[in-house]
Amino acid sequence: MTQVVCSPPPAYWLPVWNDDSYDRAANSGAPMSRGRSERISATLLGNDEGDVRCPRVLRVGLDFGRRSPLAYVRELLKSCGFSDEQDARHALALPQEPCICRPNPTPTPAPVTTLLATDALYQALVLGLCTAWCYDPRRPVLWTRASLTRQLELFDGRGFYA
Repeated sequence: MTQVVCSPPPAYWLPVWNDDSYDRAANSGAPMSRGRSERISATLLGNDEGDVRCPRVLRVGLDFGRRSPLAYVRELLKSCGFSDEQDARHALALPQEPCICRPNPTPTPAPVTTLLATDALYQALVLGLCTAWCYDPRRPVLWTRASLTRQLELFDGRGFYA
């Protein structure tokens, strides 16, 4: 005759998986109105100190008012004596390194009528070399209504992988 020895039951209660009591054990009973949500946001952009640095290099943004941005920029080229955007690009000292871009959280675009023509053209060239998220000095200058009306901050991301 073989004797079967059973181990004692565990000291804690585990519901049976297919038992209806499992739902009651897993649900604390709190109604959805007691739920909580929080939006957490943080950024390294604009951080000038510490091991990880992404300092802001430049803020750009132009206010063309009711004028066509493309027509105004073409007039700027002519008034500054440039035949096209490539001539202006080589003559003005634009940032040489790629940058991280983000929409300016507190946009204060400069009215183009209050700027010197070369300053307005400088910002227009920078905006033409930007996408919504990246400034790349190697890309062609692309002027569209969307690119010229962006309000951006540019950051140097080289210190990110310190």
